[in-house]
Amino acid sequence: MSRSPTSTFVTEGRGQDAEAAFHWFLRAPGSGPGARGQLARTFLPVTFILFRTMLAPLGTCCLLCMLVLCGAQSNSASPVIQLRLAGEKRKHYEGRVEVFYNGEWGTVCDDDFSLYAAHVVCRELGYLDAQAWSPSAKYGRGEGRIWLDNVHCSGSEKSLAQCESNGFGVSDCKHSEDVGVVCSTKRIPGFKFIRNEIHNDQGLTVQVEDVRIRATYSHRKRVPITEGFVEVKDGGKWRQICNEDWTEMNSRVICGMYGFPGEKRFNVRPYKLLAQRRKKNYWGFGVNCTGNEADLSDCKLGREIKLKGNGTCGRGMPAVISCVPGRAFAPSVSIGFRKAYRVEQPLVRLRGGAMIGEGRVEVLRNGEWGTICDDNWNIRAATVVCRELGFGSAKEALSGAKMGQGIGPVHMNEVECSGFEKSLTECSFNQQSLGCSHEEDAAVKCNVPAMGFNKKLRLSGGRNPYEGRVEVLAERNGLLTWGSVCSDSWGTMEAMVVCRQLGLGFASHAFQETWYWQGDANTDAVVMSGVRCSGTELTLDQCLHHGIFIDCPKGGGRFAAGVSCTQTAPDLVLNAPVVEQTTYLEDRPLYALQCAMEENCLSSAASKADPTSYRRLLRFSSQIHNNGLSDFRPRAAHHSWTWHECHRHYHSMEVFTHYDLLSLNGTKVAEGHKASFCLEDTQCDEGIQKRYECANFGSQGITVGCWDTYRHDIDCQWIDITDVKPGDYVFQVVINPNYEVAESDYTNNVMKCQTRYDGHRIWTYNCHIGGTLSTDMDDNTFPGLQTNQFSHR
Repeated sequence: MSRSPTSTFVTEGRGQDAEAAFHWFLRAPGSGPGARGQLARTFLPVTFILFRTMLAPLGTCCLLCMLVLCGAQSNSASPVIQLRLAGEKRKHYEGRVEVFYNGEWGTVCDDDFSLYAAHVVCRELGYLDAQAWSPSAKYGRGEGRIWLDNVHCSGSEKSLAQCESNGFGVSDCKHSEDVGVVCSTKRIPGFKFIRNEIHNDQGLTVQVEDVRIRATYSHRKRVPITEGFVEVKDGGKWRQICNEDWTEMNSRVICGMYGFPGEKRFNVRPYKLLAQRRKKNYWGFGVNCTGNEADLSDCKLGREIKLKGNGTCGRGMPAVISCVPGRAFAPSVSIGFRKAYRVEQPLVRLRGGAMIGEGRVEVLRNGEWGTICDDNWNIRAATVVCRELGFGSAKEALSGAKMGQGIGPVHMNEVECSGFEKSLTECSFNQQSLGCSHEEDAAVKCNVPAMGFNKKLRLSGGRNPYEGRVEVLAERNGLLTWGSVCSDSWGTMEAMVVCRQLGLGFASHAFQETWYWQGDANTDAVVMSGVRCSGTELTLDQCLHHGIFIDCPKGGGRFAAGVSCTQTAPDLVLNAPVVEQTTYLEDRPLYALQCAMEENCLSSAASKADPTSYRRLLRFSSQIHNNGLSDFRPRAAHHSWTWHECHRHYHSMEVFTHYDLLSLNGTKVAEGHKASFCLEDTQCDEGIQKRYECANFGSQGITVGCWDTYRHDIDCQWIDITDVKPGDYVFQVVINPNYEVAESDYTNNVMKCQTRYDGHRIWTYNCHIGGTLSTDMDDNTFPGLQTNQFSHR
């Protein structure tokens, strides 16, 4: 009896010691991060009861020994994992995060995920860092286990396995919560690929620092380089790939990365001889591509190669590829990619892009061009488009009208491609585009060959890299020298080519005086003059110019040509149905048209007509939309606007539109109306605020998503057809005809209607915007107008 209280006292004391030891265990280094610490905190009440009930009789010392042993185990190396990016990608450096653990691929839940965790993922995959992360299975739902949930990273971890989480396989998530990341395009210098105890057949993708085509010495001066040894950069060193398991599909993927639509056979003998004489440094793995990947990082890792010095790859040699360039990049037409320049009407085109190989995707169907809805739009479908047009694989599949909104119908929705189709039109798709609008127009950015265009041109003296005096590298007296460009005839089209050649986007302004940009005095001499561009050229020297015979009366220096560039541009489009529905004739006395006479809105014959006579006017309304990615602003500043007393407002652009009536062979039969308007937002799409109005000397322009309406009943909104004879004609409207303001697409600035006039009434029909119909349909609708191009040149 007397020993009972003592026994109770000892047990309670040991229980208090056990509690203290248990809390020390939770606070111990290594017990926080990782599954054990997280689970211990989660189940703390139950865990402590077990500790106190089962271990208290052993004594505090023994208990602490066991806890220290557990802590030592927790501080051992983190679980070995491997990562990859998978799913419905739009770029090769983004995707659903998948983890290989315990012999099985699984996903990561988005609960508590952060940009710090995304940084860890991207760096583990060899990228510099992460740009963003996406919850809710943006890249599609994964399969199998959800390995990690409630991931907490500081950002300094070497592996995602080192981040705190619920533990592997402990999750209450569904695959609708799979997380994805977008990594930087830049790779970690010296990144070393490590395969962590994973078999070749378990879906590990290739992760290397860089890839290149290493041309032989005799081919290195060719542009572009289309043939050579394939080398990968791993661990900071360039290494060859053994060709024992090399396939045409691997070549197809590498060629696509370098901007080429296809691969071809080559003479292997000289490469064998060269490989025998060279010291080889092989990469330790093979490559297994299916051929529809957009990038080598999407290909599966091949078998491991045993590195035995010169004995490596004993039955083979370093892999070699030979690519076929698209027509725009071929040294001669005979070796160009056939698909890229077939004579027949193309079925796919790109519009609205600043650079070659990028733009909004449009397809031709039933004789009419239309767009593609971005539902399910991915990099595989984008690659089909790029290859069809003579480029390489796709760098990016863009959604949400990132290249501006198109016009006309939406022809395709939910496009599904295998990646081997010759044309996008061969892919399966949903013909019902219900719910799709032009706000969802799909676009692409394609890989194009490295042509070195930007090494032959530069901007000098500007305040930033996007502006300056244009200087070109030209040969003079047998030497390559930098010089300036004559500004005579220099305009927006020439500036567009310069910005494209330098990869700086669209032109913002073209300058004929550059005295305020202090360039190098040694480059003041003019080395290029008489430049005239159509706007589609890849380089400035492809434009018309005087060649070696320079003619520039003003000289260079302060009168050298200059540009400023921008990443986005407006895109004005006339609403053709509004014009077609509002045309009518009005006879009006000449004495009531004095303001119009002052602004040259009537035909030249009106100045000699009897003031009591009438003028017959073809009236109509015009509604001009800005479908681009930046506001349309007049080039002239406020102080240079013109005040028109008769109409009591300022005109920011003296020539904004031309209105013309043409004969069927393209001859102008009625004076074109050179409209000088004030620009303002009449109405806007829902959710967009008006920014511009003409009243009170306000700012002028047209906001993206808004339109400027000129009603049929205002002055100068007509064509004077008083002297026109009855017959069939073409009614044409051209917006921004002198290219005074840069736009992303000028082809849609023209509208044409078929018109019939019987001397008393007029009919307009078949109105459409330029470039919206196939060439055949356009020729049939407007015979004789094939060569009637609008231009101020």
